[in-house]
Amino acid sequence: MLNYLKKIFNSPEAPEQIKYEESPVSRNEQDKKLKVATCTLFIEMAKADDNFTEVERDKIISIMKSTFDLEDECINDLMELAEKRLEDDDSIYDFTKLINQNFSNDQKFELLKNFWRLIYVDKKLDMYEDHLIKKIGGLINMGHEDIIGAKMLIKGETGS
Repeated sequence: MLNYLKKIFNSPEAPEQIKYEESPVSRNEQDKKLKVATCTLFIEMAKADDNFTEVERDKIISIMKSTFDLEDECINDLMELAEKRLEDDDSIYDFTKLINQNFSNDQKFELLKNFWRLIYVDKKLDMYEDHLIKKIGGLINMGHEDIIGAKMLIKGETGS
């Protein structure tokens, strides 16, 4: 599975050139790239405070499973590939572009809420996490009121 994901993500065809209507295979490739991009952003968020804990890793796994209905055997490969994308210094702009192309505003708002759930898994907000979520929120075309609205919802939910 990991090799297949790597092949898909490293294909010479740029993400914006793959369209859903081309074929079921292209749609499947696009879906996989979207999963990797989303997971990579979650890992980037978890590492923003220079302390990527097992609790954060477990939260990312839980979020990715519920968001994309993933099976256990796929999630570890996905996490590994997403971490490799970060090591390769891929830009968050590329990842947010995929999200913009494929997520509705409601899905983006749910994504913001999941970022806040990840941030508050340790019951505190680090200034680097705060900066990064605002940056990602802007890049996925969500307004400041949406970012703060999602934050308030999750603070109420978690009691943080």
